[in-house]
Amino acid sequence: MAIQPTQGFLARVAGKTKQIFGIATSAGVADAGKLGALGPDGRWDLSMMPVGIGANTTQATASEAIGAGKFINFWDNAGVFSMRLADSSNGRQADGYVIASVASGAVGTGYPLDGTNAGLTGLTVGARYYLGTAGGVISTPLDETDTANVNKVSQYLGVAKSATELVTDDQGYVIL
Repeated sequence: MAIQPTQGFLARVAGKTKQIFGIATSAGVADAGKLGALGPDGRWDLSMMPVGIGANTTQATASEAIGAGKFINFWDNAGVFSMRLADSSNGRQADGYVIASVASGAVGTGYPLDGTNAGLTGLTVGARYYLGTAGGVISTPLDETDTANVNKVSQYLGVAKSATELVTDDQGYVIL
């Protein structure tokens, strides 16, 4: 059931005065002609927007459980476009991140780099962060001269805006 917005208006319907509320989400054609209302977050729901307008996201099936705020790697899992945890230790570069947890086998929403990942913790404002293991970040880049880092992914991810927000940058990656 949709949450009713707090504001409405009075209208004459079939000869009677009726209170009408705007809708915060749209079911499509069935809602044609209805007035829209902002949702509980103070924004238009994506269902109210024209085709082609909305968040730049990619839907993919999770091949493992992925926690909120984790960086992800897109891959071909036996012909199924899938996502898994990005990991510097095993060649899985970060292609994006998730803002909500995704269960293994479920379809989740991936957000591209060049956005703000607000699902992290313990960041230092202004510090630069790099891809770590299991979808996480580290504050020190991998040493390219260390032979222990051969075949690992060295990838700059972005700079911390706050203790929980990383402004990401898609500068690519290098396999050491």
